[in-house]
Amino acid sequence: MAKLISMPASPNFVRSNWSLVRTVGTTVSPFTGKTKTQEFDGVYWTAEVSLPPMRRSQAVEWQSFLLELNGTVNHFKFADPDALTNTGTYSTGHLTSELRTNSSSVTLSFSGSTITAGASTFGSAKVGDFIVVTGATNEDNNGTHKITTVTSATVVVTTSTFTTESNTASCKVRTNVKGATGLSLLASTNAASGTIKKGDYLQIQSAANTTATPTQIVMVTEDATATADGAKDFYGVAIQPKLRSDLATGHYAVFTNPKGTFRLISNEVSWSADRISNYGISFSCIEVI
Repeated sequence: MAKLISMPASPNFVRSNWSLVRTVGTTVSPFTGKTKTQEFDGVYWTAEVSLPPMRRSQAVEWQSFLLELNGTVNHFKFADPDALTNTGTYSTGHLTSELRTNSSSVTLSFSGSTITAGASTFGSAKVGDFIVVTGATNEDNNGTHKITTVTSATVVVTTSTFTTESNTASCKVRTNVKGATGLSLLASTNAASGTIKKGDYLQIQSAANTTATPTQIVMVTEDATATADGAKDFYGVAIQPKLRSDLATGHYAVFTNPKGTFRLISNEVSWSADRISNYGISFSCIEVI
């Protein structure tokens, strides 16, 4: 069974190549040249990093870390080395997931940018929330949509443009589920406030704590500001890549020092040293799915 190995805290890396890899199937018609694409669940971060020259007394910490990883077997917490501190002003360490819209079977109609539900589906929805629709007949109507207006408990306006569709039964309208490209979050305390900025990272947790092994690290793709409503502020946060698994109510999205879970790409580790015992260490890693 894989173990989580602690990475040395210093020094920081002097060079990094940070990448997001997507698994997308592509089919091109030999007759029309039209292209069809299909995105699959294999979406993950990779990195190639180099440490500064170190004397042996410091290098042994990194050598031991790399050896304890046991090739590709064990894991470690890791983040984009050039973005260790988020730029948003959110004032506490984490936010919590809140399923403000969570209907597993409802009749929906779509027109323009409006969704009309046959039941009080949107009674707790907030402007800026992201909802995920499935079960619509027209595939373009499914997916993640951002709410711009909550007209009533049954009607919302979104940033999407829909294909007209009426009274489709057994649809689902949920938040923070697998495949979502936006999160509905709640401030962790009554006093927590501030912004979450484009380019910030969030650490997705499978528990209501900050110490559990991260399940995913995502980047914020739009500035998000708080919506004041009740004791705690609400946040709708656009993200990439899409959620890999459902984010249950109360589970954390960590804002301070967010990290993902990574493993080495290769089973081989190496380092170099010059004649005055300056060590050079580099390695490549991949997010654990």
